[in-house]
Amino acid sequence: MATKPMRIGVIGYGYWGPNLVRNLMELPGADLIAVADLKCERLAWIGTVYPKVIATQDYRSLYDLDLDGVVIATPPPTHHPIAQDMLNHGLSVLVEKPLALKSEHAEELIKLAEEKGQVLMVGHTFVYNPAVTALKELISSGELGELRYLDAARLSLGLYQHDLNVLWDLAPHDISIILHLLGEDPVSVRATGASCIQGSVEDVVYITFQFPSGLMAHIHVSWLDPCKVRRVTVVGSRKMVVYNDVAPNEKLRIYDKGVECPPYTDSFAGFQYAYRYGDIIIPNIQFTEPLRLECAHFVDCMAHGKRPITDGYNGLKVVEIIEAAQRSLRNGGALEEIDYVMAARSVMEAV
Repeated sequence: MATKPMRIGVIGYGYWGPNLVRNLMELPGADLIAVADLKCERLAWIGTVYPKVIATQDYRSLYDLDLDGVVIATPPPTHHPIAQDMLNHGLSVLVEKPLALKSEHAEELIKLAEEKGQVLMVGHTFVYNPAVTALKELISSGELGELRYLDAARLSLGLYQHDLNVLWDLAPHDISIILHLLGEDPVSVRATGASCIQGSVEDVVYITFQFPSGLMAHIHVSWLDPCKVRRVTVVGSRKMVVYNDVAPNEKLRIYDKGVECPPYTDSFAGFQYAYRYGDIIIPNIQFTEPLRLECAHFVDCMAHGKRPITDGYNGLKVVEIIEAAQRSLRNGGALEEIDYVMAARSVMEAV
């Protein structure tokens, strides 16, 4: 049965807000009612481009607009208090990453959403990328063989932030992708980094995770690199895959390459590694803007009472992992175990 469009507000019209507004305006199941932002010039632009949308400097005025939910795209330190306000007023919430800057704050939001019977979703946008979905299917099918390791790189020149380091800014993307691909959670982490430009704010960080299966994953994030890189490499015993989000079309490449160790031999001549160089396959992936899919998923979850793929538990898990990496960073790259406070409850299947 058809349902009425979900009445939605957006809080924050800065860097990411315009993309959210554009997608919500174009979704048939959404009715964008209002946008809140502190800057008058941004609100003036809203009035010019979307004259029917209410523009306000005070997000609290959204309480009285009979909304079903809100999307929060404000600076990370404000995510927890604004989301808390919205949930307390009976509104479902989609929060851009990270869900919060403290795991206890993320836990509070999860409990509050459950008490109020509202949807709590986190904007881990790349989880909704069709190329990532195709990559997950490749891994699950066993086509790659036994996984050896994963390597992710997210590099660019900027955007510098003063109150958060690059770990909190960029790493949530790749952590959420890796969790989604593997279906298991890391048990420990090491992180090292450098503050090249501004004081004690790291702009280059290297992170290494260990998983219960013995698999290793590595993430490199940087604000100080000449090239824009958004890449995930998955190496299996049979095949290897590179997901390159910067590529305009060929975002996924499957390499039929590998190396095999020969049986034991006591002669040098018999001890030769077998290298395999096969075809490179570029699958045809029907691409839809990931943010469009994310927004549509939020609307669908509100309309039908579903649990989001990137729900509050998923957001909490990413925050707990980053907290452990932050501790390692401060302790000179020491190994840190990751404690999942709500792990027992987070294993429930998403609808």
